[in-house]
Amino acid sequence: MVPKYAFFTKGKGQSKEKLTSFEMALRNAKIAEFNLVKVSSIMPPYCKIVTRAKGLKMLSAGQIVYVVLSDASTSEPKRRITSSVGIAMPEDRSKHGYLSEHHSYGESKKRSGEYAEDLAAYMLATTIGAPFDSNKNYNEQKDIWKISGNTVRTQAITSVANGPEDGSWVTVVTGIVFII
Repeated sequence: MVPKYAFFTKGKGQSKEKLTSFEMALRNAKIAEFNLVKVSSIMPPYCKIVTRAKGLKMLSAGQIVYVVLSDASTSEPKRRITSSVGIAMPEDRSKHGYLSEHHSYGESKKRSGEYAEDLAAYMLATTIGAPFDSNKNYNEQKDIWKISGNTVRTQAITSVANGPEDGSWVTVVTGIVFII
């Protein structure tokens, strides 16, 4: 069972109940109608990333779907939350890549996304023997990776929200959904 396709998605939901806000976030991400199974962080070799619209056409309501999912919730007014999923893929698509989940409180959308990308790049670096200084972000090290022959593509998707003034719950989700 190796996924052939994958797509990124994100969503945000709000409700007086935490569980319902999570459901609303899944609905906003267009993945609430599936039975989601969280998996760890390997991006399969040759797995093609497609648009969410194309990926959803390949799935059916009620289907068991594997997903790398990040989520965060708050009911604290004005409290900023983020959820991000980052990906790092080697140029050689016959090799696997890495995905990382990150959720935070108080971070900007940009910082959360970059952190998720850095985590994925670091995990990939440790498997292919590329030099990687975990005290620097991936963007600062791209030239090193190219010089050492290890060109890597990274990407992230991030969802962000602030806690509602009325004290209700808000949840953010991001994920990469696998299609077998």
